[in-house]
Amino acid sequence: MADPPRRPAAPPQSSLPGTDPATAAGWVDAPPRMGFFTDTSVCIGCKACEVACKEWNGVPTAGLDLLGMSYDNTGALTANSWRHVAFVEQPRPAGHGTAPVAGNPTGGPASAARSAGTVTPTGTEPGVLPGEPPAAARTTEFLGMPAAGPPGRTGSAEGRSDFRWLMMSDVCKHCTRAGCLDVCPTGALFRTEFGTVVVQEDICNGCGYCVSACPYGVIDRRVDDGRVWKCTLCYDRIGAGLTPACAQACPTESIQYGPLDELRERAAARVATLRERGETQARLYGHDPDDGVGGDGAFFLLLDEPEVYGLPPDPQVTTRDLPAMWRRAGLAALAMTAAAVGAFLGGRR
Repeated sequence: MADPPRRPAAPPQSSLPGTDPATAAGWVDAPPRMGFFTDTSVCIGCKACEVACKEWNGVPTAGLDLLGMSYDNTGALTANSWRHVAFVEQPRPAGHGTAPVAGNPTGGPASAARSAGTVTPTGTEPGVLPGEPPAAARTTEFLGMPAAGPPGRTGSAEGRSDFRWLMMSDVCKHCTRAGCLDVCPTGALFRTEFGTVVVQEDICNGCGYCVSACPYGVIDRRVDDGRVWKCTLCYDRIGAGLTPACAQACPTESIQYGPLDELRERAAARVATLRERGETQARLYGHDPDDGVGGDGAFFLLLDEPEVYGLPPDPQVTTRDLPAMWRRAGLAALAMTAAAVGAFLGGRR
């Protein structure tokens, strides 16, 4: 049996561009970097990932508060919500609901009328004559509602026409260049052999430096004890060869776990498939090793701009300017020292 990877003796720091984060952190013979690929196009908002995360990791409940934001009862990633399922209610893109139908291959009025639930083409519903409203429309008329049904209902198989749901299960990104690692004074945050970032709660002193260092606003302090908590990518499970709890529980495989290089290839193929199907807004977020954080260990397929999902459009490692700042501070200190020595010697003369 192969020897397990050796853990670095010193607290690891943020990885440099182009290097494997575990290797840069000092791990010897590290396994392939593992991570998450979240395909939001198949997320159904069931929150199974949130529940599984809480159950496995013993994360306390955050209470029930709909926040006035649709079905979102957590609102954001916090110390008590390591997974957050965002619900984005968005108007349908222009032209939705006017797809070609039999007898009207170009779409247009007949198709739009069918979407509105007012006209049913011949033969599409048993017992309905041409030009007669479908059963759904007749039922709503009987109940005293408009013939087209409740707002957003079309009375046809095309479903809703006025809005769509964009859902995304958000999580810690496990950045390649992680500012939180750079600023932690106690070594409570460390880079694992799988390239992920984990908080050791028994070492955390609650200083909060990592909270402001995270470009995604992921890390949070728990009110009752002051320490910081976040996703560990189920370090205990993956160390035993198991799948993280959230990915294991996801019924649609929206959350996929595996070697990061394989996930990136799979994600690129998925984007190409969606664009071929007409989803022109499909794009990947956090997959690029040349971005401001060196690429994320947890990246996403989105169907709209990152800001729509509450993600920063151009995240940057918050400690990127620290080396230059220290150099300038050192030069300034030397200059001040030289000036003080010069003044002292000049005064003696």
